[in-house]
Amino acid sequence: MRLSFLTMLTAIVLLGSVSLVLGTSYLETQEQIEELEQYQLSVQEHNRSKVDETFVELLDEVEKLPGGYEVAGAANWQSASQLASLLYEDSEGLFPKDWGLLLALESEKRNIDPMVVYELLRVETGDTFDPELIGPETKYGKAYGLAQFMENTGPWVAEMAGLPYEQEMLFDPHYSIQLSVTYLEYLYDKYDDWNHALTAYHRGMTGLQEYIADNGDAKSWYAVEIIENAESTATAFSD
Repeated sequence: MRLSFLTMLTAIVLLGSVSLVLGTSYLETQEQIEELEQYQLSVQEHNRSKVDETFVELLDEVEKLPGGYEVAGAANWQSASQLASLLYEDSEGLFPKDWGLLLALESEKRNIDPMVVYELLRVETGDTFDPELIGPETKYGKAYGLAQFMENTGPWVAEMAGLPYEQEMLFDPHYSIQLSVTYLEYLYDKYDDWNHALTAYHRGMTGLQEYIADNGDAKSWYAVEIIENAESTATAFSD
């Protein structure tokens, strides 16, 4: 009988100890849960703040797009915004984000590699991205603006793009970007090859045929530089 009493007493003490431990563990667990909940709320608030800032910044850039500009219904705004930021950083601020946003949207609309367009504009302006650049006098005249269109090319490319044409409009970077993407779409569809398309952009379609006759193929320094730089920039974008 005494043994049973001692056994019961020991069991009661042990149960009390277990309850105390469990109670303490419960409190500690509750504290951890509350800490996690607070952390989750702070993360959500931080992310919400970042989203709000990104959205406001995107709206600011959208407002700078040409008046009446039509965006494709399936436009990927997030990707376009990210690309605009990358091009801004890559150019050390010489290629503003609204230019990059328009370039991304136009390239997506016309299924053209935006990196090729960007690197073409870099080469055409000698790394300056100067929208008011005037090229040297040639037998065909001078080239104007960010995309260096000539007076004999600008009007019919503008017509293809569904845009009005006046020579001074070539100094508008948004206008130049739209023309350059439209022209590259036309050339790539015509030749189905970037070496041909880019060399034709640089030399004209007649000049392309002359270059091929003299060199055996369309692989010019101009095309190679743009293609290689576009691949390098695309790699940086995907990292």
